[in-house]
Amino acid sequence: MIKHVILGLMLTMFSVNAIAETVAANSDVIRYVGRVEHQSDGSVRYDWVGTYLEVGFIGDGISAVLSEEGTSFHNVIIDGKVQCKIKIEGKTAQTYSLAKGLGKGKHVLRLQKCTEGEFGCTTVHSIEPSRGGKLFATEPRKRLIEVIGDSYTCGYGTESLSADEHFSLDTENCNKAYGCIVARYFDADYVLVAHSGQGIVRHYGDSVQESADNMPKRWQRLFDAHGKRKYDFKAYRPDLVMIMLGENDFSPTAIPTEEQYVGGYVKLIENIKANYGEVPVLCIAPHAANLYLRAAVARLGERTAGMKGVTIAHSLLGVVKHPHDLGADWHPNYQGQCKIAMSLIPQISYITGWQLPNLF
Repeated sequence: MIKHVILGLMLTMFSVNAIAETVAANSDVIRYVGRVEHQSDGSVRYDWVGTYLEVGFIGDGISAVLSEEGTSFHNVIIDGKVQCKIKIEGKTAQTYSLAKGLGKGKHVLRLQKCTEGEFGCTTVHSIEPSRGGKLFATEPRKRLIEVIGDSYTCGYGTESLSADEHFSLDTENCNKAYGCIVARYFDADYVLVAHSGQGIVRHYGDSVQESADNMPKRWQRLFDAHGKRKYDFKAYRPDLVMIMLGENDFSPTAIPTEEQYVGGYVKLIENIKANYGEVPVLCIAPHAANLYLRAAVARLGERTAGMKGVTIAHSLLGVVKHPHDLGADWHPNYQGQCKIAMSLIPQISYITGWQLPNLF
């Protein structure tokens, strides 16, 4: 029986074995999904939540040389199963042992950034299998979903135990949020373009009706929080784009007008189609949408009725309930996120024609 050794949050340093095959981060054998920067020294840098690399390997273990601007947590996923979550810190490159004792067969590593760019930017320098091991490339999934959102998409509080807890980086995990859950269900690759507190036109609690750096502006960038370089939109074309934005727009104080919100939303959809072509777009109102947001989303439905491939999701009201479905600061925990995903899956199947697996 293959034995999986689960590694905790503590990083493990070990001496480099000269016999092992070390591969630079920008090697074609390593597949990145998300927005990444290939640097001249062979390293690869990224900060968007949910960004991941995937590589196959033959051998009983694998490690990575990583450095960090700030702090990030990454999920270590081996053969489709989460083994552990590691904490990455320090601008000096260090070797992190990701798995060992797996047996000498073929395995697949996915290393997924599960916390937000606001807190850290990761650089991958190289990947190395255990002694005598080899790396091989994996094939992309046949489907790709892009999810544009805020803290709900980031997985804020998904591992928290109570709505009364406050945010903590170690309880944020996008892999337990609706976007990644939906992608796993449909066996799709995914890209998250998400940042907590962001809206279509306004940040949470901002004193003005239109924030200087709202989500549609961030969506056009290579990095979330480490530079404002424009993204070139050539790396991928999604088969579906999901948008869940609005609760922060209509948070207390200077809420935007309906036209500001709807107009900004329509412009974002137009930009999506200008860059990706006629991709289906699903617009989702958060489960906690207040009266103002629900009215604005209804108006959005009227404005987009003539746009090809744009769908307003059915209401999520009543899907997530206190206390069992809520984590930090009243955000959906993993169970609440599963309920959101379960509500969206039939709608996505209808829009895309993707068949539902046999469940019973």
